Amino acid sequence: MKKSILLFVFTLACSVGFAQNLKTMKWYSKPVKSAVEGQSLKMTVDPGTDYWRITHYGFIRDNGPFYFTEQTSDFEASVKITGAYKELFHQAGLMIRIDNKNWIKTGIEYVDGVQNVSAVVTREVSDWSVVPRHDSPKSVWLKLKRQRDFVEIKYSFDGIKFDMLRLAYFPPKVKAMIGMVAAAPGKQHFDVTFEDFKVQPIK
Repeated sequence: MKKSILLFVFTLACSVGFAQNLKTMKWYSKPVKSAVEGQSLKMTVDPGTDYWRITHYGFIRDNGPFYFTEQTSDFEASVKITGAYKELFHQAGLMIRIDNKNWIKTGIEYVDGVQNVSAVVTREVSDWSVVPRHDSPKSVWLKLKRQRDFVEIKYSFDGIKFDMLRLAYFPPKVKAMIGMVAAAPGKQHFDVTFEDFKVQPIK
């Protein structure tokens, strides 16, 4: 009996140790409406928000809601995202960021009625790559690994099988913000739920 209790306590401690404490995280551009409930973050993304830098469009946007923690060492971040995308460029995902000129965001971006698995890598200027999903999946799972001088992005639609989307340079040994990001560049807001956000160190 005692062994069973000890095993239960040990298992619980391990699971708690790996869970991210969402209430201790910080906001960059906090939305008007948001709520942390257990291991989920719900927000209504305000219109007129985006992250982009110069390329093709010629403008700079740096004001989307971003809920983050900070890390200097190597890590892997993961999250499940469910969004009610409805207007062009509605988006939600993960972001790793040093400053307004050095960041990577990845997730779902809604373009012409299609959900696209998307990655934007910004070093002074932004680039953009997408994988269209015409079946409009309900949710997407993301993994973002920062190790040495690179970031690796993987995605899944069942939380089990992950495919690689992008491998990109990212400055090593520099403190970076990592967290959940969203944007609604147009005139309509939308709702999104982030679940089970975790940041685990890589040894």
